[in-house]
Order: sequence, then structure tokens, then C-alpha cells
Amino acid sequence: MKTTQPIRWGILACGGIARKFADDLAYVTDGYLAAVASRDISRAQEFASHYSKDVKTFGSYESMLASGEIDVVYIASPHGLHYEHTMLCLDAGLPVLCEKAFAINSGQVSKMIAKAREKNIFLMEALWTRFHPSVAKVQEILASGVIGDVLHLEADFGIKLPYVEEARWFNPYLTGGSLMDIGIYPLFISKLILGQPLELKATGVMAGTGVDMNCSIVTKYKSGATATLFSTFAAQTDTTCTIFGTLGKIFMHGRFHETKGITLSVYEGESQLDTVFEPERLGWGYSYEADAVQNDLRAGRTENGLMTHQFSQELMGLLDQIRAEIGLKYPNE
Repeated sequence: MKTTQPIRWGILACGGIARKFADDLAYVTDGYLAAVASRDISRAQEFASHYSKDVKTFGSYESMLASGEIDVVYIASPHGLHYEHTMLCLDAGLPVLCEKAFAINSGQVSKMIAKAREKNIFLMEALWTRFHPSVAKVQEILASGVIGDVLHLEADFGIKLPYVEEARWFNPYLTGGSLMDIGIYPLFISKLILGQPLELKATGVMAGTGVDMNCSIVTKYKSGATATLFSTFAAQTDTTCTIFGTLGKIFMHGRFHETKGITLSVYEGESQLDTVFEPERLGWGYSYEADAVQNDLRAGRTENGLMTHQFSQELMGLLDQIRAEIGLKYPNE
């Protein structure tokens, strides 16, 4: 779509992540929240009440998609519904920014991408970290060669949650488990920095519902580098990422996937020279991916150059491989 008009966002599903995304639309360039939809109209109305009185509300997703009130959809439903809702939007002819994890498995992702290409419509996985200024800074430091060759990366993400079987985090019918919800971030940063692994091993500790409570992953890459990755719902972890090189290291402060701090350490003999960077982070940090989508739409692109279809496809393939290793299969696959 090539337009000089402000881009009108519609939000499908009104959970907590949708609220953060809607908040951050205040920071985007020439775009705004135009409509929200929920299967429960009262929930859509309550959500919209926090924003402009002009935000339209809908009691079904189909009615919002057919309304003519929006230019692009942000899908904020649980993982297990991403495939269904993405296909619904694409069939309605609307560009899609779909929350991570993109779908349940790589088969679904393949079909989503194929549909978007068939209809020549924009589609992107909403892995917001990819567009953070902090990630761009890390890539800049790596490209400078100041830490030498990367030898190892370690990243973790852990939050302590009360064990409630029906809760989204532990419900297999809602694609629960630490891997798909938060473990995707350590996996993402390792893939972004080191590429596609040559070898991958994983082990998990399962909750009573059969989804993973803890997931631990080790990987090896063509360069000779390795990575150790961890996610858990059983404990609060530091949620940091450290990239170790032959001449120094990069430390992404917690929580690394949305960090405001990076420490570069360069070894000089027996000493270490530290430099701290404080990259910008507007609001919650979601406006950067929204701006990227808007730029693509205005340019008539159907795929983003940083968060490509291939990257999402390969990332989901790794998630499939990890789940196979730890014995996690969802009932709705």
C-alpha cells in the first residue's frame, strides 16, 4: 500500500501484550490505533477506553477486518491461535504483524508465508527485539571487530510464575511452556548473532500439564562458536546475554531483550577496559517494529529486510527441533 495518509492500526485480541503495543503507537511516525477487536465486545470497549475516543471497537475479528477502518493488523492472541488469525487477516486482504512465536510449528509458518506471497500481502513476525536500538548497537560493536572472534554466547530468560494448570503459561491447549513464551528470546539472539546452528541439544523439566517448566539448550556453529541458552517459569533469572570474544565481551544488561544498557569489555593484558552504552528505548520498546512495518507498507514491500520470512521459518524449525528433543507436542498440532 502506498499512501501519504497516516497508517491505521487494528489490534486483534486485547491481552497484556496488546496494551503495551497500543501504548507505544504513540511513538510511531504517522500511524495510530484505529480499531480493536475481541470476541467479547465489552473487553474491546474497556481496552479502547484507555486511548482515543475515536478508536472503533468490534465484537468479532471478522467485523473489524471487513470494516474498512484499518490498514494493518497486529495479532496479539495466544500462540496457538496465530496461524488461524493470520490466515483470517490475509484472506481479508490485510497486512499482518503477528506476535511471536509466529505459530505452533514450521508447517503452519510455511502455510502463512505461502498465503502472504500468493496474495502479495505484507507479513512479519513481531519479534520486537530485532528492531531495538540496543540490538543495532551490539551488531555495530561486533562488526567493528573490537572483541575479536566470537567464541561463545550465553543467554537466559526466567520468571517465577504460580503454577496454575489453566493459566496460559502452563496450558498445553494454549501452547504453554517456557520455551515458546520466553525461551524464544535467548534462541533468537543466538541465531541473530551466530547464525543457524550445526548441532543442537536440549533438555527440559516438564510441568504437571506436560509443557516445559525449564528448558536448557546447547548449540554449536560453523564458526566454531557455541551457545548455552536457558528459560524457566520456576525462578527469576538475571535475563542477560553475554557474547564472549577472543579480545573482549559484550554484556547486554537485564532484561537483555529490551535492555537499556550494554557493557563492552576489551581485554588489555591483565586489565579490562569497560565502556557502557545506553541505547534509546522509547516507551515499552514496541514502536520500533511498528515503524519498520509502516516503512515497508509505504514502500510497497511485502517482507521486512531485517525480520525476513526465512529467518522466522528457520527460527520455528529450531523450536520444533527443541520440542522434539524435550518431548513436547501440543494437542492442537
